[in-house]
Order: sequence, then C-alpha cells, then structure tokens
Amino acid sequence: MPKNKTHSGSKKRFKITGSGKIMKQQAGMRHNLEVKAPGRKARLNQDQVLSPADAKTVKKLLGR
Repeated sequence: MPKNKTHSGSKKRFKITGSGKIMKQQAGMRHNLEVKAPGRKARLNQDQVLSPADAKTVKKLLGR
C-alpha cells in the first residue's frame, strides 16, 4: 500500500495544537484595512479553532 501524501495547500493553511484541535487564520484581513476599526483588526488577526465538521475533512487532508 502506498503512503498517503499530505495536501500541500492544507499544510500551509492549518496547524494542529497539542490537544489535537485545528487552528486557522480568521478571514477578512487581506484588504480594506483602513476602514476597519483597530479593535476589529486585532480580533480578526487571531487564530480561530476550526469547526468539528470541517476538522474531520482537514485532518484527512493532513494525513492524521
């Protein structure tokens, strides 16, 4: 049986914590930053935990 390859797009976008949760970057920090409030930008800049429904798919792509 051949080895499974890690999805190269997924390994750039997600990281797995020590407890096994999958973290992702919150969307909305790419453009129009001058119209967003500083507090909103600080909130958007934090990593977010992926929902359990999506986590199952991403774990498969990451080979876990």
